[in-house]
Amino acid sequence: MNTISSTDLKADNPAVAQKTIYSVLFSIAFAHLLNDLMQSVIPSTYPILKENFSLNFTQIGLITFVYQLTASLLQPFIGFYTDKKPKPYSLSIGMVFTISGLALLSVSTHFWMILVAVSLVGIGSSIFHPEASRVAFLGSGGKRGLAQSIFQLGGNTGSAIGPLLVAIIVAPYGQSNIIWFVIVGILGIFVLTKIAVWYQDHLNLRAAKKIATEDETVPFSKRKIQISIGVLLLLIFSKFFYMSSMSSYFTFYLMKKFGLSIQESQFHLFVFLAAVAAGTLIGGPLGDRFGRKYIIWISILGAAPFTLLLPYANLFWTGILSVVIGIVIASAFSAILVFAQELMPGKVGMISGLFFGFAFGMGGLGSAILGYLADQTSIEYVYKISSFLPLLGVFTYFLPNVKMKKYGR
Repeated sequence: MNTISSTDLKADNPAVAQKTIYSVLFSIAFAHLLNDLMQSVIPSTYPILKENFSLNFTQIGLITFVYQLTASLLQPFIGFYTDKKPKPYSLSIGMVFTISGLALLSVSTHFWMILVAVSLVGIGSSIFHPEASRVAFLGSGGKRGLAQSIFQLGGNTGSAIGPLLVAIIVAPYGQSNIIWFVIVGILGIFVLTKIAVWYQDHLNLRAAKKIATEDETVPFSKRKIQISIGVLLLLIFSKFFYMSSMSSYFTFYLMKKFGLSIQESQFHLFVFLAAVAAGTLIGGPLGDRFGRKYIIWISILGAAPFTLLLPYANLFWTGILSVVIGIVIASAFSAILVFAQELMPGKVGMISGLFFGFAFGMGGLGSAILGYLADQTSIEYVYKISSFLPLLGVFTYFLPNVKMKKYGR
């Protein structure tokens, strides 16, 4: 990890605050890695919780729904509030909630305790993401797609590592070993405290008018912006509803269809999530260079042929297709988020909270609905139905064409 240098932290150096500060970007990305690693423990332990508590797929979907609901509802409000009153040290507070949730999950003996535990993790996520996304925005130096990709790469890498660590640490020894992930949270608090120092100094510079604030000129009419935000949210729905089928049920699908063990299926999930991390890194810089609308087209609609093939593939081709789907579909989020931020300049926190929150909410809703559908039909049928979701990418047509700026868009 690149740490934040003393030069980057100097409050009397406005030139530093206006360039791309990679030490800040990599630090917040590492914090995102730790945060999402801990969050990924929840779906990764579903097979263990299902066995320990004799859960059905509807109950597993409810767990995800409760987690994603708490992770989504608060985010826009927190982002709206911190747009007006930024809270650098709230990043560490969010990590405290996450640690508390995982500690409770490790000792849960009833279903309701699991729901309380995952809701605490969701609250931690709600606090973390809007302010962390703003840190990436402030450290971007104008390379906003790149900054969001680095930030998202951290989160997706953590999501990929989480299931692998669960397979090594938790699966062989039991639910109580979830407590070891608290150590990850303690490291996260340390990193986020360092980031908060830079963030506070950056705010001090802005207050002293030593660096320019971002351009808040609205590029389109209010109606056009509302339609565009609606289209972007629809695309988020298609992406994360489909992604919930992979993150929540891919292990069950592989175990049911191909007879894999928990550890083997977790490895396949790790490979898929690693592909998601790679796609995330690719999407942002390409959006800066060629235009975010083009990347959104390719990422959402371009994933459709592969998702449609997946339910009919053998184990070998399932692995290949899952990697391709992960890379292609993941490249959209950074482009979508920055596109929305540029449609509503000056509202970085609110937009980040809205889109992260909506993404989590759609993931939770998707998990609950698909879990119920799996109980009523079969896990294989779930993948046949969800494979059509990327076709909603055709609505990208209704997004406006934004002229490229010298740093990207």
